[in-house]
Amino acid sequence: MKSRIVFIFVGIIGLWSLLAMRAAYLQFLPNDRLNALQSRQFQTKVTLQARRGAIVDRNGRDLAMSATAYSLYADPKIIENRKAAAKKLSKVLGQSYESVYSKIKDGNKRFVWIQRMLEQNKADEIKKFDIRGLSFVEEWRRVYPNETLLAQTLGFLGIEGQGLEGLELGYDQSLRGNQKKVMVKRDARGRPLINDGLMFIENPDGNELRLTVDSELQYALESELANAVQTFDADHAVGVVLDAKTSAVVALASAPTFDLNKAQKAQADYRRNKSVTDAFEPGSTLKTLVIASALREGALQPNTKFFCENGAFRVGDKIIKEAEAHEKFGDITAAEILAVSSNIGTTKIAFKLGQEKLRQGLLDFGLGQKLGVDLPGEARGIVQALPWKPISLSNISFGHGISTTPIQIANAYAAIANGGVLNTPYIVQSVRDSETGELTETKVKPIRRVLTPEQAAQMRAMLLGVTTLKIGSGANARVDGFMVAGKTGTAQKVNPNGRGYLKGAYVSSFAGFIPANDPKFVIYVAVDSPRKSYYGAKVAAPVFSRIASYAVRKEGIAPLPGILAETNNKNFNSMKSMINQKAALDKIAREIANESKDLPKKVEPVTLTAQELDKVTAEVKPGETVPNLMKLTTREVLRQVSGQNLKVKFVGSGSLVTDMIPSAGSTLPEDKNITVILK
Repeated sequence: MKSRIVFIFVGIIGLWSLLAMRAAYLQFLPNDRLNALQSRQFQTKVTLQARRGAIVDRNGRDLAMSATAYSLYADPKIIENRKAAAKKLSKVLGQSYESVYSKIKDGNKRFVWIQRMLEQNKADEIKKFDIRGLSFVEEWRRVYPNETLLAQTLGFLGIEGQGLEGLELGYDQSLRGNQKKVMVKRDARGRPLINDGLMFIENPDGNELRLTVDSELQYALESELANAVQTFDADHAVGVVLDAKTSAVVALASAPTFDLNKAQKAQADYRRNKSVTDAFEPGSTLKTLVIASALREGALQPNTKFFCENGAFRVGDKIIKEAEAHEKFGDITAAEILAVSSNIGTTKIAFKLGQEKLRQGLLDFGLGQKLGVDLPGEARGIVQALPWKPISLSNISFGHGISTTPIQIANAYAAIANGGVLNTPYIVQSVRDSETGELTETKVKPIRRVLTPEQAAQMRAMLLGVTTLKIGSGANARVDGFMVAGKTGTAQKVNPNGRGYLKGAYVSSFAGFIPANDPKFVIYVAVDSPRKSYYGAKVAAPVFSRIASYAVRKEGIAPLPGILAETNNKNFNSMKSMINQKAALDKIAREIANESKDLPKKVEPVTLTAQELDKVTAEVKPGETVPNLMKLTTREVLRQVSGQNLKVKFVGSGSLVTDMIPSAGSTLPEDKNITVILK
């Protein structure tokens, strides 16, 4: 018995010795296999998101920026009183008690997201509860300080920080930067131990996009489109403003719009960038391109006459009529056909040109194909394949039986405005590399020459006639002090559920450029389904006029004396006789300029009036006081400073201005820089 006890004792001592030796071996001698096993058990990889690059306008104003946000998660198993915790959290988060409790009621769960992307004030309030089992992870939250401004173009992000629409989608990889994966330790429960600030260490920001857009002109465009929708009880309205010489996008909008900071709640239709993604029949704005195609093929000159059948023209078994029953034109010139917008006249021109050359002309002007604009979702539009029936050729000549996007029409008019070259529209001016600071600038991309300079000048003169001749349909597009060239459009809406057109439903439009003698801006406006009036001359032309007026005055372009919007100027009386001359517009401009020998080359930018833009204040000059922007939203700040040439920098991720540098009422610095703090 005694020997058995000794044997057992020795055995136990031996076993403990072996275990001690094994432990010492594992502890002090290297072992790659065990090290790898330890790493898997106590370390994990965490993906670090770079700070997403900012999107700014041409003047450096923030349009999209990233701010620190806090995402709340829970370990339900260690929350002592889950019902009490849910009650407290629901009050801060704005969620129902039931919604919060459903996430944490299962005590077997070890991880659940409660809410992502919280602002700091809410995170601080929750931290004060000191509830065991709740933790935060710092993430980047996308902020759009101007709320609805340029909403459809900018687009927005998903909850994981991925671009879903607009530029945020199209330039997602460039904006998001490079993700990095780092090893972090796990705690005893296997959760990653993330130190404060780790998510942002040594992880370069995404690249910055600088756009060609002017925020103030963008705001003016959006305001006018929203006003048009309300005034005419329309479904929606779209607008495009291009640089006439380069086709750079200066403004691009659709109304109604939505708040980018609440994008997930917006109607899907409001989020569509309709100027790029939606194609529809353009109506009479297409007549310009029909006549331009005939002009370049030598089928006509501006003074070539066509018999317009006194208001009724048979094509096959159909009768083509003018837009109004009282319009009964006889022999009129091509220039007059454009001015009065004669359906029969453009039908006659199309028949003379022929369907092959007309179709090729429309294709050359960029219709029926993607232009390559740097925005996602661009539509091609439709130019039907040949052969066309005679009635189809007639319909296409005045903008039916063909579909185009707003940016296609605007870009085609830009080719006429700039001397005959079709360019690729673009909206990203440059991309700045966040690591090197290197700028990659977008260069103008000519597609093809569509008109000779002489032919383009003739087309500009004819389009000037639309707004200036007594018979012209575009009088409502005039702007005091400036020559305006353009064309009205009124198109019946296609029935989306079958053949034919919707009764009483129209798209009213105007396409043109200003100043006509030296075009700077090309502007296209379309109002969908206006119910109180529907002619483009009455609905869209006045909207064009107000946008054009703001654009040229903001740019500081000098007005010409003697040109009044409400009267036919005496200098245009000889328009018909000189319309086929190469330098027609220059001659008119010189005649008007001679009335004032001291005509300045530039004038100071002027602000919008209260009637033109809601509650815009008077111009602020250097040395005057800083305007009071306290307690305003970012949208209201933009409205307040619109037209004042102030440089406002937004700091923070909140929705209201809580502080200003310099303070309100102090002397405005010479550089006009103001920093506003948002909370």
